[in-house]
Amino acid sequence: MAKKSDASRAFSEDGALKTHVGGQALIEGIMMRGKYNWSVAVRQPNGQVYTEEHDLASGRKKNGWMYWPLVRGCRAMVESLALGFKALEIAAMHAFDESAGQADTERAKENLHQEELEAVLLDNAFEDEFGDGAGRNTGVDPAALAAANERAFSWKDDFGRPDTVIDALGAQRTLEVVSEPAPAGEAQASPTAEGSESAEPKKGFMDEEVEFGHKEMVVSMVFGLVLGVVLFIVAPAFITNLLVGEYDGNPIAWNIVDGILRVAVFVGYLWLIGRMSDIKRMFGYHGAEHKTIHCFEHGLPLTPENARSFPRLHVRCGTAFLIMVMIIAIFVYTVIPVPALISAWGIPDGAPKLALVIAIRILFVPVIAGIAYEITVKWAGSHPDNPLVKVVLWPGMQLQYLTTNEPDDGQIECAIEAMKLVLEREQREEAAAAAGGKPVAEGAS
Repeated sequence: MAKKSDASRAFSEDGALKTHVGGQALIEGIMMRGKYNWSVAVRQPNGQVYTEEHDLASGRKKNGWMYWPLVRGCRAMVESLALGFKALEIAAMHAFDESAGQADTERAKENLHQEELEAVLLDNAFEDEFGDGAGRNTGVDPAALAAANERAFSWKDDFGRPDTVIDALGAQRTLEVVSEPAPAGEAQASPTAEGSESAEPKKGFMDEEVEFGHKEMVVSMVFGLVLGVVLFIVAPAFITNLLVGEYDGNPIAWNIVDGILRVAVFVGYLWLIGRMSDIKRMFGYHGAEHKTIHCFEHGLPLTPENARSFPRLHVRCGTAFLIMVMIIAIFVYTVIPVPALISAWGIPDGAPKLALVIAIRILFVPVIAGIAYEITVKWAGSHPDNPLVKVVLWPGMQLQYLTTNEPDDGQIECAIEAMKLVLEREQREEAAAAAGGKPVAEGAS
């Protein structure tokens, strides 16, 4: 019997429990989002999993219009971008925080070295006391230990030992303040007394610690949005103008070629970044997210062993939403009366006409996102057994082969930890509602 593909398994083995919980792969971690909160689980350099959760308020009572059909898709897209940015910021802070791991390693090395010294000193004390060399058998040769401490300096072995490097270079361990003679008529400042507060020396550029903080994350996000507009809107439109000619000459052919180019650029971009080791790891976390959700939807305990058996693809993945946006864009851009606007406004050929076409494409992205949301999330999610759903979701399922990888158990553990925080919160809210209490946070629909 032929083995089923992950796409076939994702359709045929879809769990009975259709959860609303969704997630996002992060840098060495996972973000999971539920009705009342969203959580982050990040694998730190020391091997521990850092978790964090935040309330998720829908704001539906104040802005009910944002949940109207079509509008709710735009709101969901903007909200997902904002939460994704916050989650990436949390992951970046903890995935690269090596202080905990380094502290544990250094502490272990110091303890081991101290135990070796104490063993040698105690052994020598026994020899001095009894005079017959009847010391304890510590397993440590004092001569060998002394030779190891006095061995020749090696850049390869000692680069990570600052004190050894300083001693080998003959550098001094403390800095002495040397002041120039004060000009005539001016009193020379006297050194501060020990223990008194002295003025902090001015730091140079090389003294500043470089950190990837909030400012850098904002710059990266803005740069990413600009790059996305250039890659997936401006570049395909420019190439289409070269291949087909002016937009109003043949709008239907123009939009078809532009849409095909946009999809090709998107798929090529995913394939290219998927070759990078860090992105491969992130796509592995994407697969771990899907396996964990599969495991929950099948009613099994959330363990790496149970989750590992499920496919890495999922029918309710956001990747289907992205590819649906690009497909729907072809139809939406075709019905927009751009040629009539060009004629009415007297837009000349060349760059001005192309700029108008690109501007209209950018302006209608929220409308297209709203339509794609209604199709992939509301309709397809509510009718999973409809044969047409498989046809609609097929392109997104194929794209998941590029955006997911088989995860290891450590990645699945992160996904499980994030999932548990969301599920536990929903259990508390349901218990409070059953007891007549007020929910902690307003749930999103």
